[in-house]
Amino acid sequence: MKKLGIIGGGQLGKMTILEARKMDIYTCVLTEEHPSPASEISNEYIIGSLHDEDKIREISEKCDVLTYEIEHINVEVLKELEAKGKKIFPSSNVIETIQDKSKQKELLNKENIPTSKWKRVTEDTIEQLKKEFGFPVVQKSCKGGYDGRGVFILKNESDTEKMIQGDSFFEEFIKCKKEIAVMVARNSDGNTVTYPVVEMVFDEKTNICDTVVAPARITENQYKKAEELAVQCVEALDGVGIFGVEMFLTEEGEILINEIAPRPHNSGHYTIEACKTSQYEQFIRAVLNYSLGSCDLLSPACMVNILGEDGYAGQVKVVGMEEMMKIDGAYLHLYGKKETKPFRKMGHITVLNDSEEEAYRLALKAREHLKIISE
Repeated sequence: MKKLGIIGGGQLGKMTILEARKMDIYTCVLTEEHPSPASEISNEYIIGSLHDEDKIREISEKCDVLTYEIEHINVEVLKELEAKGKKIFPSSNVIETIQDKSKQKELLNKENIPTSKWKRVTEDTIEQLKKEFGFPVVQKSCKGGYDGRGVFILKNESDTEKMIQGDSFFEEFIKCKKEIAVMVARNSDGNTVTYPVVEMVFDEKTNICDTVVAPARITENQYKKAEELAVQCVEALDGVGIFGVEMFLTEEGEILINEIAPRPHNSGHYTIEACKTSQYEQFIRAVLNYSLGSCDLLSPACMVNILGEDGYAGQVKVVGMEEMMKIDGAYLHLYGKKETKPFRKMGHITVLNDSEEEAYRLALKAREHLKIISE
């Protein structure tokens, strides 16, 4: 059985390892701290920075295949390891493109994949860009953005004083009917499968994906187009692994690619209970080049994130578990993080039901009961 190395010790790594355990696959995690969600259940762990060249070389020596559950890692050492024959999926070329959102945009434009209009921000052109895009306009950091960070919406001229500093670009503000996403898996043989198109609802305060409804309540033509574009994105990257492709469905019915994540994704948590093959098992199948599993939806579902409550920080205390457990069809996933802070991702709840609307209602009700505060 192949040995799998995972760079990153968070919840995505944990849920991947839970699937690997079922198949008796050895896992080793590079984590910045222990205990972490992934390191507590892996066969072995290494403590160190995700940018530490020596630590990445160390984990690569212990494993047949190396992957990652977060984008913000050292790419240069991955290139070096690939040159020596190490199997790394998705490849260093993929993550180098994904790490820089402007490079993502350039790739989409090059491949004629529809995306919103954008231009780099420079001191020389900022006034010109403001006139060209008008307000509101979206500013995005080229690098480092994650879970809503690195994105700023300028609503009017006065917001220019709060602009993101550093390398960034302006992006057209899209009037969305819905934000949707498709998970795509692809193995080294080039075989590709897609999960159902889902709807995403974002929390306006945190800009974090808050709720996911599967399947998306869109037309059949829009559904097919979203699937086609998602596959086109992954093939353009020549990606191997699992990818979350986020999209805008405009008020005019057009579908535009927003961003691509080269790993398991928040919009795919629901697949653990609601699909024949979870995104985490599929991730393992893809990077180890096994046959890909069925992505068929077993039941409509709604997933809601559980975030640390505002005003609380410190050792975790969970309240409302008993009431939450009374909700029919609800599945709780707590990530095992020892410390909470405002809006930190601490877990999720997935509710299965015969109708998307009822699953959505019950999921919101479940989250009302369950709260993460501190001791």
